[in-house]
Amino acid sequence: MSKSGFVPDNSNIKKSSGTPNLSVNYKQNVLFKRNDQNIAYQLTSTQLPAMLGGAFVDLYMTKGHMREPHWHPNAWELDVVVSGEVQVSILDPDTSSMHNYRIKEGEVVFIPMGWWHWIEPLSEEAHLHLFFNNDQFESTEGSDVLRLTPPIVFQKAYGVSASEVAEAVAPITDTVVIGSPNNHSFYQKSYLKDEQDERIVVKINEKVVPAEDK
Repeated sequence: MSKSGFVPDNSNIKKSSGTPNLSVNYKQNVLFKRNDQNIAYQLTSTQLPAMLGGAFVDLYMTKGHMREPHWHPNAWELDVVVSGEVQVSILDPDTSSMHNYRIKEGEVVFIPMGWWHWIEPLSEEAHLHLFFNNDQFESTEGSDVLRLTPPIVFQKAYGVSASEVAEAVAPITDTVVIGSPNNHSFYQKSYLKDEQDERIVVKINEKVVPAEDK
């Protein structure tokens, strides 16, 4: 009988110690809370030491919020929609291509380890179960990359204005996880404006050009 993948054993469970704790209320462990409707609960081997090789996140979001862009350096992720509809966006680093998956109840998306991704509700409310193949999975948040990288680095690397970058990311004062922050007035104004504008323009060589003409 062949054996594929990594299957953790129970070597951490000792007969001499008796049966370990095998049950817990994971809703006592909040991973992140934006408000009562945008919240994530986490279950790892910290809560259940006997659980090796996997972790779980229970995620609730409402339309207008999103699980911010991020990646997991030490785990893949499986997103399962419990209710509602979401779009999971993934950047494939091997082909430099972006993939957007609209999924609803009964559908899943798999995210390979280390791939940049984010989740956005398309319905008024969305509920997801997220599974990881590491009982102590880690996350690198886009908000931390933006706010902790010196603006001059963006100027040197990409030729953009360090002062403009500093101004643009100034409202990001902490790790976001589930955005946008309720008090982020800049986002609210920009979001409403983008919803109202039929034509979005971009700058090319300091000239304003309609997006469809670029």
